[in-house]
Amino acid sequence: MSTTDSAAPLTTDVVLIGAGIMSATLGLMLKELDPTLTITIFERLDVAAAESSDAWNNAGTGHSAFCELNYTPEKPDGTIDISKALKIAEQFEESKQFWAYLTEQYNVKEIQRFINHIPHMSFVWGHENVDYLRKRHAALTQSALFEGMEYTEDRARLHDWMPLVMDGRDPQQPVAATRMDLGTDVNFGSLTRGMFNLLQEKPGVTFYFNHEVEKLRHKFDGTWGVKAQNRKTGEDLKVRARFVFIGAGGGSLPLLEKSGIPEADGFGGFPVSGQWLKCTNPDVIARHEAKVYGKAAVGSPPMSVPHLDTRMIDGRKELLFGPYAGFSTKFLKTGSYLDLPASIQLNNLRPMIMAGLKNLPLTKYLIQQVRQSPQDRVAALREYMPEAQPQDWQLAVAGQRVQVIKKDEKQGGVLEFGTEMVTASDGSIAALLGASPGASTAVSIMLSLIQKCFPQQSASPAWQAKFHEMIPSFGQSLATKPELVAEVRARTSAVLGLVEEVR
Repeated sequence: MSTTDSAAPLTTDVVLIGAGIMSATLGLMLKELDPTLTITIFERLDVAAAESSDAWNNAGTGHSAFCELNYTPEKPDGTIDISKALKIAEQFEESKQFWAYLTEQYNVKEIQRFINHIPHMSFVWGHENVDYLRKRHAALTQSALFEGMEYTEDRARLHDWMPLVMDGRDPQQPVAATRMDLGTDVNFGSLTRGMFNLLQEKPGVTFYFNHEVEKLRHKFDGTWGVKAQNRKTGEDLKVRARFVFIGAGGGSLPLLEKSGIPEADGFGGFPVSGQWLKCTNPDVIARHEAKVYGKAAVGSPPMSVPHLDTRMIDGRKELLFGPYAGFSTKFLKTGSYLDLPASIQLNNLRPMIMAGLKNLPLTKYLIQQVRQSPQDRVAALREYMPEAQPQDWQLAVAGQRVQVIKKDEKQGGVLEFGTEMVTASDGSIAALLGASPGASTAVSIMLSLIQKCFPQQSASPAWQAKFHEMIPSFGQSLATKPELVAEVRARTSAVLGLVEEVR
């Protein structure tokens, strides 16, 4: 897709800022719900999905809580809290339903280019961690969403599941793993660009790449004045919109601050960068067929949960390990080192200071990560792959994430590791902040946004019918309905080509 050169419309119904998975999802949903809506999209880069949604910048796991241990914390009494896991599993099922709807509606071919079947596994070692994983498996498998999850401590079976992880491992070390065959790998960059291609074909949709939004002004009539500058020519472009969505990844916070809405007060951001070790040996890549997640180090952010990860990127099988966390004051991979200091304002200074004081272990962890040598990174890899050879791996830069900091009455400020939707009281503007699980749950996040910002239309029979057409389980709890889970998964697996392999 290239930059549109035609003059901007003086008015538009919707402005989407940022050409990532969130804007693509929202734009397509709104056009499905009301084909007459006009939509204008601004992106500061020259292509879509080049930041957080890009395959090399995104974990691509298809986060469904099958393998992510940080979604199932152990409570002080020793029981496992699975509430977040249930929610995320439901949300990912909604995403798959919407993608299946698009696949059927538009007769999209070669769906395998962005979503593939890949088993999701959790692997731990040590008596305490094995006990935790056993309890986690017992708790999760009470729900139909996790039906079929296998658990084993048998080393022969573990070697069958993940030979690279077991080769050379101490035979006396207690180990355990769970396996969920329903797991997926998603190339969110490819998916996002495909969705924008569909959106571009619709009437009333205008794209402006290489355009950076500089000003947002709420007008007396309730509309928003949006000014963007062409980064190549320096020319300004102005539009009026009834609704604005800020889905610019790490760049959302500065834009939210520019909006001046009171709901934005107190929000800050803490940027965390990442790196991968990328395998360059085809023989090693061929021996691994799974996403193997472990436990995060104490004090580390959830995005830093280590995993030995099979990926399909642009039709090629890849193997990554990481991510290794780092710190940069940039909010975007292509951003400015002034992003963090420029985001500090009087209304968020106290929350940011208090959150920083309460997260000193995280700061220490990030400093340690930044100071890591190549030998340190290989040592971390060998905890998951004991026989890893340094010459088979090279360092690759991953994406930039901005964790949410928000004010809190009791603590002054708290650091959030999830996503946060900030919406004006009149529903005329909304911004998505935060990181994981992000892309995997884009559909449910945008469904909530639409219902909040377009309440009257959302309650209409026409929109309700369309919601159910796009997401057949809309309005129902999958966690409590085994038959519905089975029905939904059978349909999406068939449409998306996610056929479980026989082992």
